Amino acid sequence: MDKRAKKVLQTTFWSSAGWKSAPAVYTGEDFEYAKSHGLMFDPVTITHDECVRRIRELHDSAVTKERVATAFVHSLSSRKVHLRSALSSWALTSGLALHTYEQHPLERASYSCCGDCNAGKIMSDKNYINADLNVLNFERVKWGGVRLNQLLYCWLDLELLSREEELSISRADLEILRRLIEAVEECDPGDTARKLEKRWKDLFPSSKQERDVLMEIWGFAGILVPQEEPRLGRGGDSDFISVANWRGEDRISREKLEFYFGTML
Repeated sequence: MDKRAKKVLQTTFWSSAGWKSAPAVYTGEDFEYAKSHGLMFDPVTITHDECVRRIRELHDSAVTKERVATAFVHSLSSRKVHLRSALSSWALTSGLALHTYEQHPLERASYSCCGDCNAGKIMSDKNYINADLNVLNFERVKWGGVRLNQLLYCWLDLELLSREEELSISRADLEILRRLIEAVEECDPGDTARKLEKRWKDLFPSSKQERDVLMEIWGFAGILVPQEEPRLGRGGDSDFISVANWRGEDRISREKLEFYFGTML
């Protein structure tokens, strides 16, 4: 990743004081430089149906399960957090068939009025008009992603991974992966996602926000699987989405670990 382009992206949205207001229009030499290196983009107008079609094309060509798993593990010691969420983007959309927004409409929806997206826990709109991909990519580069189960983010995430060069996995990456798994298995039955995040704190180079996102990625990928029934005392973890209802007693899905990382473990 080009350092100057990354700095332009980050300083567009973030300062020492936190979030900055997004510009109404992206212009200037710095923006053009970041755009030329694939880190910033002009506003995009795209329909739900076209977005689904592009996602299916990525699944059918460049973005395989093995590629997203390798990218995730490669990121652990290198702290290239932008490579992580392709795992959840792939998992959320791998079973998504070609469909139109109104093919299976819903009046009451928890994620989307598109029945197919809603069934896959994907948030989607019928149309995206002048959508800002830059803020999505900033969140991806800064923390590993935030709006992980949004259709537009999944498309951007998989598209950008398809442009990455071939990645390799080091012993350090594999050791971190093993430690993360062991920490889940060592959780007490009542431990929440927040307690798991604290167990992970000293296992690899990361911030609290990066660890939160990593847990969400594993949740959407089915590696951390909470019970369906809401639990009492959930309130303290209400800032989570996919793992808000996870507890230590749920442990980890060995089936999904084998599915994604079997050859590495």
